[in-house]
Amino acid sequence: MSEHVADISWKRETESFAYEDYDRTHVWRFDNGVEVKAAAAPAYLGDPACVDPEEAFVASVSSCHMLTFLAIAARKRLTVDSYEDHAVGHMEKNTDGRLAITRVDLHPKIVFAPGVDVDAAALEKMHHSAHENCFIANSVKTEIVVNS
Repeated sequence: MSEHVADISWKRETESFAYEDYDRTHVWRFDNGVEVKAAAAPAYLGDPACVDPEEAFVASVSSCHMLTFLAIAARKRLTVDSYEDHAVGHMEKNTDGRLAITRVDLHPKIVFAPGVDVDAAALEKMHHSAHENCFIANSVKTEIVVNS
């Protein structure tokens, strides 16, 4: 139905290409002209000032859940004033013994407009629907837990 493109570029800037020596910093370029400076996670010798792929993965899960939740709320005519999330990805060995982000915990805090009353059961149902319809959640094996 659609394509989503990112261009990734890296160039060796060190004399040595030994594992401990080469720079992991690279650039992500998107079709709208946005460039993001990225690197490996600091635990893997990356620059902590850059976004790492694991953080980007967690952010994409959270962002997709939020956007899907907002669409559901809008269709139900439940006005949302703000949505914040503190998403946490857990890197550990998966069932095959390989390192993976095996779980992403979402902690959304939603503020509805004055006069909009959404009870806990309705909110849970909306989050469940958001999870079931999130493109990213449907694309990965990682467990995604919504702690609302």
